[in-house]
Amino acid sequence: MNIQSADLGALPTDEDALEAVETLRAWAARASSAEIAALGPDAARLVGQVSARSGLAQDYDAGFRPDAAYLASLPDLQNGPAALIRGARREIQHVGISNFRLPVQFATRGGAPMLLETSVTGTVSLEASAKGINMSRIMRSFYDHAGEAMGFELIDRALDAYKRELGSFDARIALATSFPLMRESLRSGLAGWQYYDVAAEIAERGGTRLRILHVDYVYSSTCPCSLELAEHARTVRGTLATPHSQRSLARLSVVLDPEAPELPIEDLIEHCRAAVPTETQVMVKREDEQAFAELNAANPIFVEDAARLFAEALQGDHRIGDFRVAASHQESLHSHDAVSILTEGPTFDAASLDPRFLGTLQPRG
Repeated sequence: MNIQSADLGALPTDEDALEAVETLRAWAARASSAEIAALGPDAARLVGQVSARSGLAQDYDAGFRPDAAYLASLPDLQNGPAALIRGARREIQHVGISNFRLPVQFATRGGAPMLLETSVTGTVSLEASAKGINMSRIMRSFYDHAGEAMGFELIDRALDAYKRELGSFDARIALATSFPLMRESLRSGLAGWQYYDVAAEIAERGGTRLRILHVDYVYSSTCPCSLELAEHARTVRGTLATPHSQRSLARLSVVLDPEAPELPIEDLIEHCRAAVPTETQVMVKREDEQAFAELNAANPIFVEDAARLFAEALQGDHRIGDFRVAASHQESLHSHDAVSILTEGPTFDAASLDPRFLGTLQPRG
């Protein structure tokens, strides 16, 4: 007698899988908990999933609209009791959202607002007895002001709104964008858009609220030592030599004096350009490239010089209180960067420095 066995190597079909699910569901309906547990954890978990789905609709109901009673019945774990807290019952200084993107109208010095893609970071403090926050409320506070030109007064109102909604004491908002300004070439008369990474931040802690502006300024730095060595090779040995220069970046962060007139972003950028005039160029012809070489030779600069020159410009503006200058020269001579940080006042003075911070001082593009 010939006995034909099933092909154990063949893949099961969809019909085989459906039949197996129905068999498993029928068995689970009459099996005891001990019998299910005896299958082992993986099989028991599968039985639980199959049983839980029994009789449930699997089609998305696009027409369903919840009423007030249904909304009230929805679970809200983030506003649950303290018994749901996992880990240490400690206050959290910052909890919220990061890189929430939306178009925002930014106020400009000329008066006409600019619509710019903006990355929003919004956080609040969380008491030790609270489970969590409803983060969507932070986002909704910005959409409530979507049609208005964004300035510090408007950010203040948004901060007040989500502090009130979330019942928090401390809070922070930072809006980061790329701010375009038209720049003329040095000699040819061409012009192009220069983009500056900027951020407007409001931070409140212990009832004290700070307004902070940040800007990244990209410039060329010619090494003074290399310049002198190149000239020595030319004059002493009659050998052509080129001093090394590199694209460099300074991040200026300034606390605004609440009693002084508001500092426009454009004014802070102008401080940078006055302190270190070798800003990278947008549109150039040969005469512009030559002019840029001359400009760099007239302004050779170490990273220490850069920090002090930027500080000199900032400390002369009565609208600015505490500040920090962080500069990075991406050396063309070395395989590492030259960096410096200079601070004024307690806001940015810190004993510890995140080693990754200096790595963020990189020009984009």
